[in-house]
Amino acid sequence: MKRLLLGAVGGAVGAGAATLAYSALYERTRWTLRRFDVPVLAQDAEPLRILHISDLHMLPGQHSKQEWVRSLDALDPDFVALTGDNLSSADAVPSVLDALGPLLRRPGAFVFGSNDYYGPVPKNPFKYFDKHHKRVHGPSLPWTDLRDALAESGWADLTNARATVTAGGRVLDLGGVDDPHLRLDRYVAGALPPADLHLGLVHAPEPRVLNSFAADGYDLVLAGHTHGGQLRVPGYGALVTNCGIERDLARGAHRWSGDTWLHVSAGMGTSPYAPIRFACPPEVSLLTLVPRPEHGGRDTRARESAGVG
Repeated sequence: MKRLLLGAVGGAVGAGAATLAYSALYERTRWTLRRFDVPVLAQDAEPLRILHISDLHMLPGQHSKQEWVRSLDALDPDFVALTGDNLSSADAVPSVLDALGPLLRRPGAFVFGSNDYYGPVPKNPFKYFDKHHKRVHGPSLPWTDLRDALAESGWADLTNARATVTAGGRVLDLGGVDDPHLRLDRYVAGALPPADLHLGLVHAPEPRVLNSFAADGYDLVLAGHTHGGQLRVPGYGALVTNCGIERDLARGAHRWSGDTWLHVSAGMGTSPYAPIRFACPPEVSLLTLVPRPEHGGRDTRARESAGVG
């Protein structure tokens, strides 16, 4: 009996070690491209392709991540959306700009998250199960250097701001907020001007902000922050979202409210103090925006096709 017990314990320890090794050494760098068709355009519109990048959590030595993101320019997106948490080091701004590289020559826009403003610190992972946990900030990061470089490239800074850009021969009306996780968001309400697409950007998909976008009639809102749960249980999904949305919305494209769609990216990175992902590989999404259904019908789900880089 003692031998059986020791064997069971040993087996559990071995399985746990194997899972940890897989999560830290393999899946964390299994760069993945997810593709979605999202029905938000007018019925006679040609498709519009948006590359959604989020949560890079970049460190200077992460050359594989930089090379893979840079290679996504070959997808020929019409527009690039960057939804925050780009930095994990005060020295990472050049690495982020190197990763974005040729994408910066395309129309784009950005908002920031908490890990653009403050560096990561060691945290107890179980605190994420407590919605009221105390937030601890690390050292300040050079976010203004990143902001200035992105703006100089021509990308729209949507930090509590609105903008209009042309992409893929279409007019995009854009709105964004600063990070709701830090309660820096100041939503700019008001009637939306005529446009081929009304697109909102936010880092943390807090319902109060998503509801504001939906109330004003935005077609699509892009967000990150959740890491898709980072550790997912097959058949169950994300354990936590670290924000107010439900677990089943932690990644992917879903209808939020009325005609407003939400896409949450599981992101590309992790904190350097928790460098593991399980059943949730690092991702970038290519969203192909397509016409809404004819005759007033309502698609309730976006269509996803697999694509692993």
